[in-house]
Amino acid sequence: MSTATSALSPADTRRLVGVVPANLQMDASWAAIRTARDAVRQAAQGCSPSLMLAWCITRAMEKHPAFRGTVQENGNIAVQNDFALGVTVALGGDRLVMAVIPGANRLDWRGFADAYGRGLADARAGRQEILPAPLVLTSLGTLGIEVATPIVVPPAMCTLVVGQAHVRMIYDQGVVRPEEVVTLSLTFDHRVVNGVGAAAFLHDVKVLAEGFTLPD
Repeated sequence: MSTATSALSPADTRRLVGVVPANLQMDASWAAIRTARDAVRQAAQGCSPSLMLAWCITRAMEKHPAFRGTVQENGNIAVQNDFALGVTVALGGDRLVMAVIPGANRLDWRGFADAYGRGLADARAGRQEILPAPLVLTSLGTLGIEVATPIVVPPAMCTLVVGQAHVRMIYDQGVVRPEEVVTLSLTFDHRVVNGVGAAAFLHDVKVLAEGFTLPD
C-alpha cells in the first residue's frame, strides 16, 4: 500500500488556523491586455498576460496599505512600504511552489519583467527565494478554469486567482453585448481588511487591467 503526500504541508496547515477568509469576485474586460499581448507577439517579445496582470496588481497594492501587509505568527500585521509579490507556479504531480518578486514596487517595467521571469524560472528549478509576500497571484486559465475560490495561507493576507478569458453578456448604456472578460477572484483574510477595502482594491486592479498599455 502506498501513501499519498498531503497537498498542503503541515506548516501551511498550521498557518491556516485563525484565518478568517472571505471572497470577492469581479469581471474585468480582457481587451486591453489582449491587445498588448498581440503587440508583443508581433514584436517577438516575451511578455505574458500574467506578467501584465502582475504589474497591474503591484500598482494597486501601492495604493492600498492593507494589501502590503503580512500576517506574522503572533497574529500581528506588518505593513511595509516596499513589498514582494508572490506568484504560484505549478509543478508536476499536483505540486505548487511560489515564485517571489522581491521589492516589486521599486522596479520599472523592464526590471519587473526580468524579475518575474527569473522568479518563475528559479521556482521551477527549486531555487525559489523565501520571502513573505502579502499577495499571491494564481492563474488557472491554461487549464480552462474560468472561476475559482482560493484559500489564503499566512503570511500572505490574500490570494488572487485569474481565470480563463471567456465571453459574458454585458449591459452597456441600454445595450446588451458580448464582451471578453476574466474573473478576478480574491480571497482575503478578514483580520487584515474589511469587505469594502477589499472591494476597492479589486476595483482598482480591474481599472488598471482594463486600461493597460505596455509601459515604455
